[in-house]
Amino acid sequence: MEDKDLRRYSRVVVDGVAQAPSRAMLRAVGFAEEDFARPQIGIASTWSMITPCNMHINELAELAAKGADEAGGKAVIFNTMTVSDGISMGTSGMRYSLVSREIIADSIEAVAGAQGFDGLITIGGCDKNMPACVMAMARLNRPSVFVYGGTIKPGAKRRDIVSVFEAVGAHAGGTVDDAELLEVERTAIPGPGACGGMYTANTMASAIEALGMSLANSSAQEAISDAKKNDCRQAGEAVLNLIEKDIKPSDILTREAFENAITVVNALGGSTNAVLHLLAMAHEANVNLELDDFTRIGTRTPLLADIKPSGKYLMSELIEIGGIQPLMKRLLDRGLLHGACMTVTGKTVAENLADVADYPAGQEIVRGFDDPIKAEGHLVILYGNLAPAGAVAKITGKEGLRFEGSARVFHSEELALQAILDGEIRAGDVVVVRYEGPKGGPGMREMLSPTSAIMGKGLGADVAFITD
Repeated sequence: MEDKDLRRYSRVVVDGVAQAPSRAMLRAVGFAEEDFARPQIGIASTWSMITPCNMHINELAELAAKGADEAGGKAVIFNTMTVSDGISMGTSGMRYSLVSREIIADSIEAVAGAQGFDGLITIGGCDKNMPACVMAMARLNRPSVFVYGGTIKPGAKRRDIVSVFEAVGAHAGGTVDDAELLEVERTAIPGPGACGGMYTANTMASAIEALGMSLANSSAQEAISDAKKNDCRQAGEAVLNLIEKDIKPSDILTREAFENAITVVNALGGSTNAVLHLLAMAHEANVNLELDDFTRIGTRTPLLADIKPSGKYLMSELIEIGGIQPLMKRLLDRGLLHGACMTVTGKTVAENLADVADYPAGQEIVRGFDDPIKAEGHLVILYGNLAPAGAVAKITGKEGLRFEGSARVFHSEELALQAILDGEIRAGDVVVVRYEGPKGGPGMREMLSPTSAIMGKGLGADVAFITD
C-alpha cells in the first residue's frame, strides 16, 4: 500500500519538507510515523443524538475505520450534520429538511477535498443525509463506499413511526383515547435505526445498493446487528480495494446503474422521494436522467414487494428472508437489470448476484412475476393543468386509477391538517395544499402528518391528496 499512486491526494498534504506543519497537526490526532505512507480514508459520519436514525452511527464509523486501518489505510473520522424529518414533520422546521441534503453534500465534499482523502466511506441513516452522501461522493469522484445505518427493529405490536401519526388521526376521529395514544407513542420506536417500512430511508438504501455504491444487503440489515457491524468493517476493506483498482464513482454511477436503481425501487414499492433524490444524484454524476425515465422503466417493472406503508410487512421481515439481493437476482434473471454495471465490490452486478439464493419457499413478502401486486410500477408521472412540468403519484393498485371529487384548497400544511383533525374533510374530497414546494415553502415539506391523519380517520380510500 506504499505505492504513491494509491495516495494521489494525501501525498499532496503530507509528503515533503514543506508539509511538516501538516504532519505535526496530524500527529496530534493520532497519526504514527507509518500512517503518513498509507492511503487516507475519510469516514463521513452522520452521527447525532437528534434522531434514532443516526444515534448509533458513531459506533459504525469506528468499525468502518477499523476495517480500513486493518486493510492498510489510515482512517480519519469526521462528522456532518443531519436533521430529523420525523421530529420536524408538521412544523415549520421541516422547511430545513430538503435544504439539509445540500448542506450535508457540501460539507462532506468540503472536508474530503480540503484534507486530501484518497478514499471515502460515508455512513447515512436518515432521509436526506443518504442521497447527500452519494451526491458528495459523485462530486469528489474518489474511490468511495456508502454504508447504510440500518433499519429500526419493530415496536410493540409491529408498530413504527407512522403508527403514531395514524394514531393521532384516529384520536381525532374518536377511535383512540388519550391512554391508547400515549401507549402507541411510548412503544413505537424501540431504539436506533431508520423508520421500519419502505419509507424514504429504506427506499434510498435499496436504491443506493442497486446503484452499486454499497455492499451486498447493506440496505437490508437492522441497525443493531452483527450483520451491520460486518458491513462496516467490510466497507473499510472494500474502499482500499477500490483505491488499488482505481474504481471511482464515475465508473459505477452510469445511466444503466440509475436504471437499475429505478427498477429496484419500483419492484419494492419505494417512496416517491426516490424520484426527487435519484434525479439530484444523477445530476451530480453528470448522468442525464429525466422524469420520463421513471415512466419508461416503470411500465416494464412490476410491483412485487408487499411492504409498508402501502403493503403489509416491515423491513425487518424482508431482512429475515434475505433482503433485496434475491429480488435483484430475480430481476436480473428476468432481464430487468443491467448486469454489467460495476459496483463497489470491484465486481459487476451479475458477478455479485451469481451465487445468491432465492427467497425461502412459502414466504409471502415478495411475490413472483406471475402474481405481482401490480403489473407495472407504482411511481406514476402525471401531466396536466395542475402540473404541466410533471407530478409524481404513488399508485400501488389499491387506490384505483381514477378519483373525482370536490377540491378543498388550503394554503399551508397546518391549515389542511387542522381541517382534517376537526372533521371538515369528508369522503369524496380532494385535499389540495399549496405553497409547500421547494420554492414556495421553501423546502418541500413532506405531508406525512395530514396524510396519516386521513388514514387514521379511516378516509384513506375515500380522500385524494395533492400538494406542490
